[in-house]
Amino acid sequence: MADARRRRRDDLGLKRALGDRMLPLLVAAMTFLAALALAGAMASAALVAHWREGAASSVTVQVPRATVMLPKRNNEPEETRLDAVMRALQASPDVADARLLGAEELAALLRPWLGSDLATTALPLPAVIAVRLATDAGSDRLGRVLAAAVPGTLTESHGVWVGRLAVLARSLQACAWAALLVVVLVAAAVVMIATRAGMASRREAIETVHGLGATDGYIAGRFARRVTRMAALGGLVGAIAALPVLLLLASLAAPFMPGQTSDTGLTDAVSVGLPLWLALLALPIAAGALGFLTAQVTVRRWLRKLP
Repeated sequence: MADARRRRRDDLGLKRALGDRMLPLLVAAMTFLAALALAGAMASAALVAHWREGAASSVTVQVPRATVMLPKRNNEPEETRLDAVMRALQASPDVADARLLGAEELAALLRPWLGSDLATTALPLPAVIAVRLATDAGSDRLGRVLAAAVPGTLTESHGVWVGRLAVLARSLQACAWAALLVVVLVAAAVVMIATRAGMASRREAIETVHGLGATDGYIAGRFARRVTRMAALGGLVGAIAALPVLLLLASLAAPFMPGQTSDTGLTDAVSVGLPLWLALLALPIAAGALGFLTAQVTVRRWLRKLP
C-alpha cells in the first residue's frame, strides 16, 4: 500500500528525472551571488546617503590673520577678525553649528604636510572653523556673507567632492543591480535546463499520461512543485552561506557607516541593515518563486509541441 501511494504521488517519475543534488547546489550558488550583489547595492545607497547628510552639509572656514583687530565701525566695539567671523556665523540662519578647531586638532590636520612640531614653524597659520550647515544650499551664500564681513576669509565647501563620490557610489550600485539581474537570468536558465532535461528523460511517461487525459496544468504543476522545493532549498542554503561573509564585510565597513562605535559582533550584525536582513529572508522564497514560474513556462511550452 505504501509503495502504491508513493507511485501515485510520483506517477511521472520526477524523483529520477530531477535529482535532489545538482539543481539545489546550483541555485544555492546563484543565491550566494545574489546576496552579495544585494549587499553591494544597499551598501552603496547607504554610503551615498551618509555622505550627503554628513560631508555635504559641512563647510570649513579659514580666517587668516585671526588676531588682527578690525577697524572700528560706528559705535560697535573693537573685535578681531576671528571674533567678527564667529559673530557672523552665529547670526546666519544657514549655520546649524560652528566650532573653532583647537591647536591640537589643527596640528593633527597639518601633521602630514608640516610634520609633528608646529611650534617651530614660521608659517602664520589661519584660524579654522568647522561649520555644519542647516540648509543644503547655504554654503555659497555663507561664503559671500563672510567675505563681505571680513575680507580675506576663505570658505571651503565639500560639495564637489561629495558629488564625485556620490557618482562613484551610484555607479557601483548600478553595477551591483546589473550583477543581480545577471544572477537571476542565469538561475532561471539553470532551472529551465534542468526541467527540460527532466522532461526529456521522462518523455515516454509524460506522453502516456498526457495521452490518457492529463492536462497541461496537471503535468506542469507536478514539475513546478518539485522544482520549487529544490530551488527554495538551494536558496536557503545560499542565504545561510552568505551570512558569515556579509557579517565580515559589515565589520570592515563599520568605520565608514554612521553610529558604529562598538567592535562587537552584534554591532556588525546591526550594521548589515534591516533591509538586507529582510532581503536575505526573502531569497529562499524568491528562489522558489523563480523555480515555480520557470518550470511552469518551460513545461507548458514543451507540452504544446507534443502531437
